[in-house]
Amino acid sequence: MSAVLVLGFDPYTVPDVDGDALLATLDQQLTRLREQSVEVSLVQVAADDPAGSESVFVAALGERDWDVVVIGGGIRVKGELAFFEQVVNLVHRHAPGAAIAFNGRIDEVAEAVRRWLPSSAAP
Repeated sequence: MSAVLVLGFDPYTVPDVDGDALLATLDQQLTRLREQSVEVSLVQVAADDPAGSESVFVAALGERDWDVVVIGGGIRVKGELAFFEQVVNLVHRHAPGAAIAFNGRIDEVAEAVRRWLPSSAAP
């Protein structure tokens, strides 16, 4: 079974975001992956405390060998560039065997994962 880690901001901590709607869509995407025999873990951190998120992400990245790590759009779009770079480098350092994926919209998480799973494991 393929293992995927999704990293993102807690939408309730991001200004001008409908947290309920975002989480509902994200849940649909994660359910879709799970229905296709992909093990998915989601780790969200507070957008207003990026400094405190490094240890949370490092712990998640070290839990197992990940096939794909998705860095969510909130980190890339709503976060600071330096924080985005930090997250990319944390993934590179702590999950060196994982592909790094980016979704264009919240409803494209499964698509981003599909692009990077080994062809024999792609949903």
